[in-house]
Amino acid sequence: MKTVRWAGIVLLAFLAVSAIVGSLPMIADPRGTPWNMPQSLLQYSPFPSFLFPGIILLVANGLLALWIMGFALAQLPRHGLWIALQGCVLLGWLITECILLRLVNWAHYLYGAVALGLIAAGLLLWRDENRAEPWGDEI
Repeated sequence: MKTVRWAGIVLLAFLAVSAIVGSLPMIADPRGTPWNMPQSLLQYSPFPSFLFPGIILLVANGLLALWIMGFALAQLPRHGLWIALQGCVLLGWLITECILLRLVNWAHYLYGAVALGLIAAGLLLWRDENRAEPWGDEI
C-alpha cells in the first residue's frame, strides 16, 4: 500500500500545482488573455469572465489538493477517503466544465485519468485501513 499512497500523493501534487498555476492567471486577468482563452468560451456558462472559474479551480482543485496531500503525507486516519473525495471533486469539475464550455480536449482526458487514479488510490487505501482495524469494539 506504500506504493498506492505515494501514487496518490504524486497525483495530488500534480493536480495542486497545475490547478494553482492554471487558476492564478485566470484570477489576475479574468479576460483569459494569459492563456489565450477567448471570452466566447464562456458563452454557454453563467460566468461573464474567468474570475469565478479561476477562484473555484484554485480552491477546489489547488488548495484542497494541497490540504489532502498533507493528510496523506502525515498518514492521518481516513486519508484514503480524502484522496478519493478529491478525485470526485476533480471529476465533477471536469464534467461541469465540459458541459458549460461544450468542449472536450486532450486535457480533459488527462485530468479525467488523474481523477480516476485518485479515486482508485483513495479507495484502495481506505479498504486497506479498514482491514487493519476491527469493525467493532465488542465488550
